[in-house]
Amino acid sequence: MLAALWSAGAYSGLLRTVIQRFKYRGRTDLARPLARLLADTWAAGHGTADVVVPVPQHPARTRQRGSTPATLLARALATQVGLPCADQALFRVRDTPPQVGLSARARWLNVQDAFGPGPDSALLQGRTVLLVDDVKTTGATLCASATACRAAGALRVVGLVVGHERT
Repeated sequence: MLAALWSAGAYSGLLRTVIQRFKYRGRTDLARPLARLLADTWAAGHGTADVVVPVPQHPARTRQRGSTPATLLARALATQVGLPCADQALFRVRDTPPQVGLSARARWLNVQDAFGPGPDSALLQGRTVLLVDDVKTTGATLCASATACRAAGALRVVGLVVGHERT
């Protein structure tokens, strides 16, 4: 589970449009301004962490999208807040169906045991991890990723997302 979670805003209106363009239409140029929103949210929340880790997507999804949105956000955020980014610390071990359109229960089941340690998982040992993703709906993906971070030795895991859906 996550020890804390911050969000830059509600996943609606202009923020939703920008996130969707970034995530689904290849607008990777939006990573830096979205990461600025995350950095401002992080600073306002007075959070502390040792390392930034993106929620990983399966390689098949990367081929489909042509980019890794959470990784782009995490790298840009890490640069802006002066933390290292361990973008290979976690790996998506199963190609799960998209979460969009699934019920809350189905979302939790869909990502259960979907994440595991990556080649850089040793960087999480004894550290506080700042887990980064674009959108939080039910929290299932973030919690499953946090569980994998803890299994890799993270002391504490906190989350930061650009947008959150009101559930």
